[in-house]
Amino acid sequence: MADALISLGSNIGDPQAALQKAMHHLAEDPAIKIKKRSSFYRTTPVGPVAQDDFINAAALISTLLQPDALMQNLLDIETRMGRDRTHAVRFGPRVIDLDLILYDDVKQKSDLVELPHPRFRERAFVLVPLAELAPEWRVDEVTLSELAARVRDQGVIRL
Repeated sequence: MADALISLGSNIGDPQAALQKAMHHLAEDPAIKIKKRSSFYRTTPVGPVAQDDFINAAALISTLLQPDALMQNLLDIETRMGRDRTHAVRFGPRVIDLDLILYDDVKQKSDLVELPHPRFRERAFVLVPLAELAPEWRVDEVTLSELAARVRDQGVIRL
């Protein structure tokens, strides 16, 4: 089994309920075991679109799925929860956002997923929840807690 870190976010409707529902969908898959869930965090949106704050969290899972299959699973959960990536505004509001951030020490770029996630090092809304779950996880010789400390001033508030 592989370990993976998933980032979750929502800012439409009841974001906390959406994150809980997404976690439930993850847990329903027999090829996925949720090992830890982070706290929820209120975060400032990133990007050019004016929108409400997000609620973000992270999950540390173990899985039998390969990265592309796991990412497809995440996309399927988003679709079931009402997200339409085809017609959505890039960096706009969303009912649910699930991103595969890290998968063991795998580095890959496919049509479905790039690992590690290409922008995770810049985003406190991703790093702070990840560092809560796996502070000593190393990416290119730097721990998640060290990466989170570099971006902590980006408006991330633990709920």
